[in-house]
Amino acid sequence: MRSTLTAAALAATLATSHAATIGLMAPLSGPQALVGQDQVDGFALALELLGGKLGGQSATVLKEDDQLKPETGQQIVRKFIDRDKVDAIVGLSFSNVLMGSLPRLAESGTVAIATNAGPSPIAGAQCKPNVFSVAWQNDGSAEAMGKFAQDRGVKRVYLMAPNYQAGKDMLAGFKRFFKGEVVGETYTQVNQPDYAAELAQLQAAKPDAAFVFYPGGMGVNFVKQMSQAGLLPKLPLYSVFTVDGTTLPSLRDAAAGTISGAMWDAALDNPENRKFVAAFEAKYKRTPSEYAATGFDAANLLDMALRKAGGDAKKLAAALKTAGDEFKSVRGPFRFNNNNLPVQNYYAFEAVKDGGKLAIKHVGTPLKEHADAYHAQCSLKTAP
Repeated sequence: MRSTLTAAALAATLATSHAATIGLMAPLSGPQALVGQDQVDGFALALELLGGKLGGQSATVLKEDDQLKPETGQQIVRKFIDRDKVDAIVGLSFSNVLMGSLPRLAESGTVAIATNAGPSPIAGAQCKPNVFSVAWQNDGSAEAMGKFAQDRGVKRVYLMAPNYQAGKDMLAGFKRFFKGEVVGETYTQVNQPDYAAELAQLQAAKPDAAFVFYPGGMGVNFVKQMSQAGLLPKLPLYSVFTVDGTTLPSLRDAAAGTISGAMWDAALDNPENRKFVAAFEAKYKRTPSEYAATGFDAANLLDMALRKAGGDAKKLAAALKTAGDEFKSVRGPFRFNNNNLPVQNYYAFEAVKDGGKLAIKHVGTPLKEHADAYHAQCSLKTAP
């Protein structure tokens, strides 16, 4: 199913001599639909605030549901490139979907901006000049949690994640900065609904803490089942992409005491973020997640890059890279590294009870202006 996103209030804006067409692909059905919808809503909000234009051109956004299936993602990418002739593709779903589409993206030269993936291969030897991530390199938030746990004196930890590229990247990232003992490491099926067996193994290992990566609906199921099993709050839970704006409305008090690593949260206090959060809450009546933040940033970066490129699609990749150096992100410090992935802060946030309500509190910045571990393997150069 395809729909067209435009800023409703600006549907009758004066036409320009050029028009920007953007393909936006995300999981919009199934357990990860919350993740995909926030990316779409963040992008749409930025477009509305930009007057329905990108780079001064009227903009049309073609939206597709990849269903978190690599084969579906490949079909959509081919359609965007070959039939729709889009100027850029945004979203690109989860790491498995992005990696499945990488050969066609690289062959086409079409600018691609991931808003929810940064798999280690594209950060390193398989980096491409036209493929960017405005989100993160997968390891980054997990590296921050590894350092945070290390700094807090945790000695023994149990690790869990879904069995796909991002899950492997997350656990590798945690172990890169955590120097204590890993007493167990379990990979579960993607979108697995029941974790009873794995939680029994976790409890039997008797770690000092657990670190997990379970985004979207997986995170809701995991944390609720961990709470129901009586493991929270006895066992400290460190996580990434598990307790966030998409899952907190469902988790509620079950999330209390958990600590999360992320490059963004609504709790960050800077001018760009305050304006973004207020606008998002006013429009959608909910608190944005990091996926909405990356969608919002992607649209604003595209706006800058299209202006720099003067509407020339062949110049867009180079313009996007240099735009990153001038860009004011809702997350704070931001620039593209040589591999087209972000150099940025990674923060620690704790879910706390405040006046009977659950709130997110910024409790540290374990990694400041952090570059990923793979960029030296990428042959691309930094922007001039």
